[in-house]
Amino acid sequence: MSPSPDKSDLRRSMRAARNAYVAGLGPDERAALQSRLAEILWPVAQSARCIAGYAARGSEIDPTMLLRRAANAMIGLAYPAFASATAPMVFRSGQCAEDCPVGGVQPPHQAKEIEPDLVLVPLLAVDQHGNRIGQGGGHYDRALPALRAAGVPLIGIGWTMQRLDFALTPDPWDIPLDGFASPDGLELFR
Repeated sequence: MSPSPDKSDLRRSMRAARNAYVAGLGPDERAALQSRLAEILWPVAQSARCIAGYAARGSEIDPTMLLRRAANAMIGLAYPAFASATAPMVFRSGQCAEDCPVGGVQPPHQAKEIEPDLVLVPLLAVDQHGNRIGQGGGHYDRALPALRAAGVPLIGIGWTMQRLDFALTPDPWDIPLDGFASPDGLELFR
């Protein structure tokens, strides 16, 4: 087996591939695929008390349909939030309504910090062992160890093309995901 590519090169190529893939989708097709993702994840999500999602940016797959369904079922929602660009990531309840210091949007800083019991993890790529390549900021890398220690399921979500057919070489700080969900299904790794 050949070694996995350099993470920065892989991050760059996967970001470009994801952008190209999503650019080739029409709005209705993209919405249909995201609706399928919500259906695939619902059996896992419906037993949660609080789901940590994220506000999708650019070509990321958008978990909003699942999160709306969860909210309608009285399941709590939480989103990543930062007090500053160098502060650790926490999860806060409520809707994303203010600019986030690391980009995107987040719940207001006065929103309650909350501990989710299911985390949907964005990614650029994932391998067959649950090793992921994220955006490169390390925010999830720093937050996932405590979530893993608490037994919180960590499910990566993305487009089908983000599932790699080769193994990544994890760094010592990498926490493997419990599963990966795409519009084509849910794959559990552990």
